[in-house]
Parts: sequence; C-alpha cells; structure tokens
Amino acid sequence: MNIYLIGYRCTGKTTVGKLLAQNLGWPVMDSDIELVNEQGRPISKIVESNGWDAFRDIEKKAIQKLSLLDRHVIATGGGAVLNVENVNTMKKSGKLVWLKAKPETIHRRMTMDCNTEKSRPALTDKGVFGEIEETLKIRNPIYQEAMDIAIDTDQLTPEDICRIIQEKLIGEQSSA
Repeated sequence: MNIYLIGYRCTGKTTVGKLLAQNLGWPVMDSDIELVNEQGRPISKIVESNGWDAFRDIEKKAIQKLSLLDRHVIATGGGAVLNVENVNTMKKSGKLVWLKAKPETIHRRMTMDCNTEKSRPALTDKGVFGEIEETLKIRNPIYQEAMDIAIDTDQLTPEDICRIIQEKLIGEQSSA
C-alpha cells in the first residue's frame, strides 16, 4: 500500500510527504519532480511548449509508474485528480489523503514559496488569489470524491498532520 497526498498547491504535500515517509521508514516520491526529471524541463516549460493536455498525459504516465511501487509516500501534483484514471490507479495501490487549506492560507504560503512562479504556471488569468478561489471551487468536489482521508492543514504543523494521517490509517486498517 502507498499513501498518496492530494490537494491544491501549497497545502503541504511535499513537506508532509517527506516527514511522513521518515516516520514510516518508507521512501518518498513526488510525481511533479519525477516527471520534471524525466522530461528534463520544468512544468512551466512543458505547459508553455506543449499545453496543459500534453502535461496531463505526461502526469498520467508518471502516476501509473509510481503506482507500481509499494510502501511509498507519494506527493502528487495539485491537478492529478482531474483525470479519473489517475484516481482509479492510485486507489488500486493505496490510500489518498487530501491535504486542504483555505484560499487565504494557500495564498500566504504561495507568496512565501520562491519556487511557485518559476515552476508552477498560472492556471487562469484571474490573479493569484482569484485563481486559487476559482480553482478550489472546481477541484474541491473532485478532491472530496477521490480522498480516503481529509485533513485541514490551516492551523496544523507538518508533525500534527503526519500524526493524524498515521492515526487514521492505523484505525482504518484495524477496522477493515
């Protein structure tokens, strides 16, 4: 079984993924990093050159490859759940943990993240906060449908989030 971290940008998937993997003694993978390494260029360049549809195809292949692993913590790109095949692939090999946050929290974290502009292309022309709000309205129901566990990360530390994930997964496994 793998643990897949899903959710919007800057909800803590990468940070929590590293800490959770350390706690479990499992390797950690990041689907965005894997596909960037495989493509030899950042996501922004892939999208700029080939468009979002081509990027989503590359992302799907990365998810399929990562799903062949076992006992890994896998941080996914924010839009990975937009493709129902990705969700089905991840569900067959693990549990999906939705890390969520309020638009204000995401915006604050994005402004503090120096990698956001160079590696994460804009999804809309609404400005940063408008984009966050608009995209969450579309994606939140998809994250809700896909997830096995949801955690609101607004007021929690990465350590708290990991503890909750471990408690909920252990509780879920012992009741199965």
